[in-house]
Amino acid sequence: MDNESPPDAPDPLIEVRSLYKIFGSRLSEARRMLDAGRPRAEILKKTGGTPAVVNANFSIHRRETFVIMGLSGSGKSTLLRLLNRLIEPTHGEILVDGEDIAQLGRSALRELRRRKFAMVFQHFGLLPHRNVIENVAFGLEIQDVAADVCHKKAVEAIESVGLDGYEDSAISALSGGMQQRVGLARALATNPEILLMDEAFSALDPLIRTQMQDELADLQARLQKTVVFITHDLDEALKLGDRIAIMKDGVIDQIGTPEAILTEPATDYVRTFVENVDRSKVLTAGSVMKRTCVVASHKDGPHLAVRLMQQNNLSSLFVVGQDRRFLGMVNIDNALAEAKKGGRELGPIVQRDVPTVDEVTYLRDMIPVASETRIPIPVLRENGTMAGIVSRAVLLSALSSKNGDES
Repeated sequence: MDNESPPDAPDPLIEVRSLYKIFGSRLSEARRMLDAGRPRAEILKKTGGTPAVVNANFSIHRRETFVIMGLSGSGKSTLLRLLNRLIEPTHGEILVDGEDIAQLGRSALRELRRRKFAMVFQHFGLLPHRNVIENVAFGLEIQDVAADVCHKKAVEAIESVGLDGYEDSAISALSGGMQQRVGLARALATNPEILLMDEAFSALDPLIRTQMQDELADLQARLQKTVVFITHDLDEALKLGDRIAIMKDGVIDQIGTPEAILTEPATDYVRTFVENVDRSKVLTAGSVMKRTCVVASHKDGPHLAVRLMQQNNLSSLFVVGQDRRFLGMVNIDNALAEAKKGGRELGPIVQRDVPTVDEVTYLRDMIPVASETRIPIPVLRENGTMAGIVSRAVLLSALSSKNGDES
């Protein structure tokens, strides 16, 4: 199982260590059978216990969107509820900011939930006898927040999800997507550090679901919460997750970035999940580019540019300036002509209207660019420096390959 964290990841906000949840009786015997590798059906038959989460070990970092996905019965929703002890663990540790919440008493646990957590459910969980602003303010009222502060925070949360103007609307008058926005606003109103979302968009129509995914991504970019998102939809997981944990029969099969899940599936189960995914929506220019390429410097002259092209069997050459910032391209015909007339600088012949993409550009968005040019596409970093190139052949290979390897 891949539980590698990003190289620049901060200290984890949540750590899960050797976590088990077994429903039923004879729990010690059930766990011994689990650790011995016995199948769930055999454990159920012999002990009456149902293993829902088996030896989970992972960490979730601050401001990360961590997606837990799997089919029905995989244990993903149980795992989510273990994180704030809505379900009691059978064994293991759940550390939030270094504190094992499995050891907390009821009062301390209740206070932790108020300070740290908020939940958004699949079926909204709204109070039908309350209007929008009253639903959004509900969590604040429970916390005994002063009425004027409660109203102010509720209005801000409503505005953050795009429902301003609907404060006094009845819940029954809202569409499914709008009701889910109310649920999200209610969760955000208490300013939680950790947002737990259990199949929050699964009940929505496909178009509304896509819109809500986009809005959640926009909200996360602005608010920088730590989000734990449950889904059974791989496309949704790939779209939203900084990292994804894939579960099967209570076991986490693999944890990794969307790109790692797609290109390096760790098990046959994960491989089956990803084999029919539209790769163009997940892979980026940075993941398929050739990192080393021959370039000319802004200090070079046309004679040197011609020499580089001849040595490397090229008909054109990209030009970079100071600190490798991308400037454009020269072709061999113009370089030869400039050299013949005695020119000593590349500046006059640099073509500056060359199509480029960023490292994070999805392959699907590169297709129109590739169709307009016959040369490789320069890939630029955020600061404008040149990171590499993507040729048309590599782009087509990456889009058509099932395992992500270049042909």
